[in-house]
Amino acid sequence: MTDVQPRTDAEIQQDRTGTASTRRVVLMGAGGIGVAAALAACGTDSSGTNPNGTDFNNNPVPAGSEGTTTGGTGTGNGAAGGTVLVAASKVAVGNGVILDDLVVTQPAEGTFKAFSNVCTHQQCKVTEIKDGSIICKCHNSQFSIEDGAPTSGPAKTPLAATEVKLEGDDIVTA
Repeated sequence: MTDVQPRTDAEIQQDRTGTASTRRVVLMGAGGIGVAAALAACGTDSSGTNPNGTDFNNNPVPAGSEGTTTGGTGTGNGAAGGTVLVAASKVAVGNGVILDDLVVTQPAEGTFKAFSNVCTHQQCKVTEIKDGSIICKCHNSQFSIEDGAPTSGPAKTPLAATEVKLEGDDIVTA
């Protein structure tokens, strides 16, 4: 058998001059890059309206809804100074239209209501009006077209109301 003599740390270091620190630097650099990549992957863009960093603006506007006017920049001003939201003829009785910022409904003939189109559960935009309900498909919250009150789903708070009135052939802010 061969006689194996243990070497001291100093002797080992002399054989590998500069390699231990170079290897350490490379490993630390690789670890740092891995940590940076992991942190970047975990981050979310909070610029959207939804708390989880996403936005639902890519959803198509349901058929029969108005998606081109907003509560702040309607097609004109009414005689009393209200902003025109939508033509009354576009809001069917028992239904409504979803605008950029509001939902305008007509729960009964000649009665018009407007509510925020942002769900009170997790701030997704509502996407549909069906069977007398304003529907948020994010978590299936439903709200009454009469008063914006939640009727089912996780939402517990009503949609914020905006006062509107019929002025000529248009629904305008009051």
